[in-house]
Amino acid sequence: MYIRAETLDDLLAKVFRRLLTRGARIEPTKGPATELSGMLLKLDAPRARLSRTEARGILFSCLGEWLWYLKGTNRLDFIQYYLSGYDRYSDDKKTIFGGYGPRIFGAEDQAQIHRIVELLKRKPDSRQAVVQIFDRKDLLEEHLDIPCTCTLQFMIRDRRLNMLTSMRSNDAYLGLPHDVFAFTMLQELVARSIGVELGHYKHFVGSLHLYERDFEKAWAYLEEGWQLRVPMPPMPEGSPWPAVAKVLRCEASLRRGRPLQDQISDLNPYWQDLIRVLQIFALSKAPGSQGQIRHLKSKMSSEVYGLYIRKRINGLVGPRDQLEIFEDHLA
Repeated sequence: MYIRAETLDDLLAKVFRRLLTRGARIEPTKGPATELSGMLLKLDAPRARLSRTEARGILFSCLGEWLWYLKGTNRLDFIQYYLSGYDRYSDDKKTIFGGYGPRIFGAEDQAQIHRIVELLKRKPDSRQAVVQIFDRKDLLEEHLDIPCTCTLQFMIRDRRLNMLTSMRSNDAYLGLPHDVFAFTMLQELVARSIGVELGHYKHFVGSLHLYERDFEKAWAYLEEGWQLRVPMPPMPEGSPWPAVAKVLRCEASLRRGRPLQDQISDLNPYWQDLIRVLQIFALSKAPGSQGQIRHLKSKMSSEVYGLYIRKRINGLVGPRDQLEIFEDHLA
C-alpha cells in the first residue's frame, strides 16, 4: 500500500485515518493494535518534517535524538536528558544496545555515513549507498532494545538526493514523527555534503501499527486541524560537518549544565537557531526561566520554531511528552 503527502501533518493524517478505519487487528506483546503491512510512505517536501499541531508538535526530543545519532554514541545519559523514560530499555543502565549512533556514525572515518558520501561523490548514479542499521547480531541474544530501522538508502537522481528508509516495524503515533524528522535531517546533511539538492523521502515499513491505547489521541489529532504548513529553512550550502561539530560541543555543554564554551556568532543563522533551541530546552528544565527563553526566542532567525517555543513558555509540554519516542525502538 502507498500513501503520499506533501508535509508530515498531511502524511500523519492519512496514516492515522487508514489505520483507524482499515487496519487489521493484531495482538503483539505490547498490547492490541491495528496494522498495515508492507506500507510505502512518501514525503514530497522533506523539510516539512515537523508537525504543526498541539498533539504532535514535538521539536525538542526530535532534535535531541538526531544529535544523539550524530554523536555516534549509544550512551543512556545523553538520550535520557531528552527522553527521561529511556532507562527502561537499557540492558546495563549505561547504554542502549539498539542505539543508532554507533551503527551510522561509529568508527570515525570508517563511519557508514561518511563512506556513502564519498561513494556518491565518485559515482553519482550508484545504487550501493546503503547504511545498514539492523544487524544479524540483533537476533543472537535477547535485548531490551533492538533497532526498528533496517537500512537507509541514498540515491541521486536528476541532481537531487532521494532517500528510502526501510523499517521492520513502526509505531505510527509515537515513533513515525521522530523517525521522519531524524532521517530527513540526515538526508539533508548528506545532500549538502555532496552538493546536490534535496529530493523526496520514502519510508517503507513492514508493520506500520497504531496501538489501541492511542486510538483516541489519533482521532483527536484528526479533529484538531493544524496551523500553516511551514517547512524548516534550508540547511546552508557547503559542507555541514564543521557546524555540526560545533553544535555537538554546545549540546554537550548545555546537557552537562555548563556555559557555552564556543562562540556561535560565526555560524550561519540556521545553526545558531538550533543551538538556541537547545538552550531553550535546557532553560525550560528550571522554574522561572520564561524571561530568558523569551529573550532567546527574540533572537531566532526563523519563525518556524516559534510555535514550539511558545508551548515551552506556556508550560504546555509536560512529562508525558518526554516519553514519546523510547517505546518506538521496541515496537
